[in-house]
Amino acid sequence: MNYLFKNIRQLVQVRENHPAFIAGEDMKVLPVIEKAWLAVEDGKIAAYGEMKDWPGISDWRNLEVIDADGKCILPCYADSHTHIVYAGSREQEFVDRINGLSYEEIAARGGGILNSAARLEKASEHELFDAAMERLNLIMHSGTGAVEIKSGYGLSLDAELKMLRVIRQLKEKSPLTIKATFLGAHAFPALYKENKQAYIDLIIREMIPAVAAEGLADFIDVFCERNYFDPQQSTAILEAGKKLGLTPKVHANQMSRSGGVQVGVETGAISVDHLEYVEDEEIAYLRKSKTMPTLLPGAQWFLSLPHPPARKMIDNGLPIAIASDFNPGSSPSGNMNLMLSMACVMYNMNPEEVVNASTLNTAYAMQAEHEIGSITLGKKANLILTREIPGYSYIPYSFGMDLIEKVMIEGRWIRQ
Repeated sequence: MNYLFKNIRQLVQVRENHPAFIAGEDMKVLPVIEKAWLAVEDGKIAAYGEMKDWPGISDWRNLEVIDADGKCILPCYADSHTHIVYAGSREQEFVDRINGLSYEEIAARGGGILNSAARLEKASEHELFDAAMERLNLIMHSGTGAVEIKSGYGLSLDAELKMLRVIRQLKEKSPLTIKATFLGAHAFPALYKENKQAYIDLIIREMIPAVAAEGLADFIDVFCERNYFDPQQSTAILEAGKKLGLTPKVHANQMSRSGGVQVGVETGAISVDHLEYVEDEEIAYLRKSKTMPTLLPGAQWFLSLPHPPARKMIDNGLPIAIASDFNPGSSPSGNMNLMLSMACVMYNMNPEEVVNASTLNTAYAMQAEHEIGSITLGKKANLILTREIPGYSYIPYSFGMDLIEKVMIEGRWIRQ
């Protein structure tokens, strides 16, 4: 079926010749066509314009005309940082934090990532797939059209491969655009507590070659943080992945100025994510790179961490991406609409900036900017059709409200 939308109140993020990403002052610019029409043909964006140039329907076949009067259309969100494949929830740790324990104290007691690793080891691929597919359906219904999914709750060769094979199945069965990331360097397993180098050797000599041999991952990631992987260890792991065709990403500067930003820039990482602890030195490093700084407001808010200096970063010419970090321990939500609201309120980002940050910039952080992230001819028709709203700024303004009427993925309705 082909579709022709008419009377669209606002057609948002329209870019004829889109850049790879949006940075600095340009993040305040969000191209919009007021009172617009949009054509979708064979799952792609085929044409658009102002209603005064409405083409009519005489030359179209197999066509449904949709009157979007009072409604907005945006490109679906690209969520470039998630941990959606996991076994079981961790609400007891949520209660422990309320009662005064820090994230690091919980981890030291066997909670956190190691808790999820213990649960995942016992789960079958079938169980993991079914649970993850339910989560994917939830985020699709809230407007996400593309998602990156990490391993990292395995922490052994067999369990990491199990996670990545589940992600491969999700790629095959879900309509979403999905990218896979190998994150064996998420934490040190208890078995290697006294011999961390042995685990690093396992990652480099066995895990990465096995992942690459099966073609299971697009990216390689590492948690560069105090009490986890230091800059030297992180660099060694990322460089080993690069040699076998995996593009680096970095969990950087979440709990401290860990050196993760510098590691990311020096290894050519496509993104460095979290960034609660960033100062002038890190900003200078990022400014000379093509690495995407990615903020994860759900995790930052849920763990009561300091706000990353988003405003300073943008004012210094950097791009910003916003992703959900959907995971069972520190961000148990994949609702990108809520992430946009959080970024506006906590980081003083304006609606134009958060839309750019969650569409084209996150698409870049997934190396998918040529397929998704904007209303551009030939890109996938991944579209959010809102209910009747005053304009796109109403989405982050009305935090927690469901303002989506329909979601289209590659020209097919998945929520209607």
